[in-house]
Parts: sequence; structure tokens; C-alpha cells
Amino acid sequence: MPSEASTIGDPFADPIAEVARAEAITETTLVVGRSATLTLGTDSLIVLDEDFTKEEGGSQESKNTRPIPFHNVLWADISELSLTIWFAQQTSKDFVQPALISYSVEKTNRSTAKIWMSKLLDRAYGESQRQKRIKVLINPFGGKGNAQKLYSRDIEPIFTAARSVIDVERTQYQGHAVEIAENLDVEAYDIVACCSGDGLPHEVFNGLGNRKDAQKALSKVAVVQLPCGTGNAMSWNLNGTGSPSLAALYIVKGIQTPLDLVSITQGNRRYLSFLSQSVGIVAESDLATEHLRWMGEHRFTYGFLLRLLRKTVYPCDLAVKVAIEDKQTIRQHYRQEMENRPSPNKRRTRPTAPDSVDGGLPPLKFGMVGDELPEGWELVPYDTLGNFYVGNMAYMAPNANFFPAALPNDGTIDLVCIDGHISRITALKSLAAVESGTFYDMEHVSYRKVLGFRIIPRDQKTGYISIDGEKVPFEPFQAEIHPGLGTVLSKSGHVYETPGM
Repeated sequence: MPSEASTIGDPFADPIAEVARAEAITETTLVVGRSATLTLGTDSLIVLDEDFTKEEGGSQESKNTRPIPFHNVLWADISELSLTIWFAQQTSKDFVQPALISYSVEKTNRSTAKIWMSKLLDRAYGESQRQKRIKVLINPFGGKGNAQKLYSRDIEPIFTAARSVIDVERTQYQGHAVEIAENLDVEAYDIVACCSGDGLPHEVFNGLGNRKDAQKALSKVAVVQLPCGTGNAMSWNLNGTGSPSLAALYIVKGIQTPLDLVSITQGNRRYLSFLSQSVGIVAESDLATEHLRWMGEHRFTYGFLLRLLRKTVYPCDLAVKVAIEDKQTIRQHYRQEMENRPSPNKRRTRPTAPDSVDGGLPPLKFGMVGDELPEGWELVPYDTLGNFYVGNMAYMAPNANFFPAALPNDGTIDLVCIDGHISRITALKSLAAVESGTFYDMEHVSYRKVLGFRIIPRDQKTGYISIDGEKVPFEPFQAEIHPGLGTVLSKSGHVYETPGM
């Protein structure tokens, strides 16, 4: 009830409103310990404790008050005597580690504390699932071979503090993750988390895609990356970080997000791509420098510059099913999709294709690469192609936003073509423009959103084709998009972690 003094001091005060305000404060603030309160603020848990160690500088209030962002709150629990809250404490720009606060709770106050704790976890997780069941795959051979160390030091403590249910398995050979995903009990796990570069997620998507219940498996189980490899594009796009500990936090708090997947056909084989497809200077700069992995990310730049000096071209015949042709319309499409955030129910509901067999992969609308050219497609010769690059995500590496208009689930893939006869100066400016964010607007950069394509390399006996950073046979291949076939976790549940357009 409002005090007599407050009522007398303000004769116009509404007593009912004053009571409601007092009750609201009580609902969001919990008195704990000898001299502390925990308050649910706008975006943080505010801890006010007179016993905090006094830090130099700042006001008296700031010395006794510590905000913990709700996003960093991992778990909370009440025992017979105390309330304990676990959170991710940021110790540097790129590192978080679990920490906790614990306060005694009076027995008479336990029921109130339980209600308050429930509200805390609601704000901490929002629409994100709590206590995720995670199948962790560790690639001990990827990158610099540090995946196991990074998992034990940076990742596992975050998962444990968040009360995630963890099952860890180490891959033994190339293709092992395909087999694991093929035989996975999809009812037992919410996530397959890959401690690796981009190769292991590629294998997991294909293992799920090989199942008789492929569409169910791909929609139910989210595939995520804990960046422990050389190429960590998936984490940069969905989590905005290459830090294993931060990625672990973002996965704990991640929101289920549909992801377009791409069917690739070569010969009589069909497999899935989640990231990119490339022929030309990008593919060769990546795959032909595998022996230079000790250079880290710089090996790509080295390979690019070497081929640039040679002015290498990659002749081919190309047929494309275009969805959006001009850059201005693509920009408008991107901005419209950014504004149309789907509801959680819409993101989670994805119907199985009615004409699929046993719920397997959707049928191919455009057929296989060896079939007759689909109706309306036309093969066009490109005698001086320098770069053919297709992206389903925006970042291909840190600071390499090749596909700024890419979206997780807009039903298109983004195609970049660049002529191989541009000047060396222009090519060097293109490389710099990728990092500065001006690549899209360069006049010589052809940028289209497409539904599918067929590319036939010619006039070369050998060469490089990259699918999700993995080398595949140097032969014709065809691609087509499957809207929302896969599932990932992202910070937004809607878009990639890019500057936008």
C-alpha cells in the first residue's frame, strides 16, 4: 500500500496506480542475501549488492551494481537454501567463460523466488529452446588440429553451464560425419554441432539428406558450427563471430532458422550444398593452395594474386534460371525480406513435398545435369570467364562479404560472374572492395539471384570446382535451390549477421 506520506505529498496521486506500481516493482525485484537485490531490467539482470568489492572510480551506485545482459544468462536454480545464476562473463572482446552468483533465499521467500526465476529464464531465452540436446562432432584433423582443445576449454563449459544435454563423438575419417548423420536418432537430438571448419557441416547436411526421412530430419535437427577450422564461414554468417566460446553462447541462445539448401548433380550423383559453389579463380585460389594451410587465411590471397598475374580464364558454357536480374531490384528484394520477419510458428512449419518418396529429398524440378536442358534455359558460351561464384550465405570468410544480398530463406541463390579479361588493377580493386563493402556496386560485377544453373567447363582437361569449399570432380554440374529445406540456429532467426544493403 502507498504510504500516508506519499499520499499526502501528492494529493493528485491515484492510489490504485500506486499499488499497481509497487506490485510491479515487487514482481521484478527479488530481495536476496543480507543486503542484495536482483532486478529484471529492460535488457539486463541488475545485481545490487552492498557487499561487492569496491572498484576504483565510478559512482557509489556503479560500485555496488552489476548488470548481466539477459542474453548472457545461461541458467538459474533454487536449492533449499540459495538461488544460483550461471552466466557467460565476457573477459575479452572474443572470449566468454561461465561465472555464477549465488545468494541465500529465506524459506518463506522460496515460492516468490521460483516465480521470479521463471521470469528471468523467460527473458534470458525468449523464443530460443532451453536445455538443447546437442550431438557434438569434433574433427580432430581440421584446421590446425586444435578442435579438441578448443572444445574442452572454450565450448563445453558454456554448454554445461546452460544445462545442455551433450553427446560427444570424434570423427575418424573423411565422410564419417555423413555416416553419423545418416544413422542419427533425430528424436533424441535438437542440434548437431560441428567443432570444425565448413567441411563437417557439409557432411552432416548430406548425411541427413541421404536418409529416407530426409525432409523430416533436415527440418527437425539444426546443423550448427563451432568455429574450429580454417574456413568458418557458417559461424560468421549465423553467429557473427569466429570465436568458439562466443559461438557456443550464441548456439545456446540460437533461434531455429530455415535454410535454403542446394541440390548439386554431377553425372548420376546428387548431393547437397549449404554454402557456395565456385569455378574459376576463387575455386582455384582455395583448392590449389591446400598445401599452404600453414599460411592460414592468407593462402587464399596468395593464390588469388598468383592467378591474377597470369590473367587465367576458365572457358565454359552456362545456362541460368534467373529469379532477379538487376541490382536495384535485388536491393529492394533484400530490404523487403529484412522487414518481413516471419513468426516463430511459420519458421518451424515446413510442409513435406507432396510428391517426394517416403519423405526423402524433394524431387528435382530441373532434372539432372545429364538430362535435356530444362524448358526456357539456354546455354551461353563464356570464353573468357574469370570467376563463377554462387553463394547461399553472405560471408565466405571473415571480412569477405561476397554476397551481401544473400538471405537464409528467400528461395534463391546469389550468382556472381566476372570476366577474366578485366585489368589487373580492376581485379585488385575488386579484392579490396570485398572487404570494404563496395564490391556489389562495381560495374564489372554481374550479380543475379537465381533458382538454378548448369555449368559445363570446356577447353580444359583438369581444373578446380569447389562445393562448400570441398573439391569435386572437374566436370559439368547442375544446381537448384530448395527453399527452407535445412535448419540452422541464428542470432536473429531471420537474417545473416552482415551489414545489410
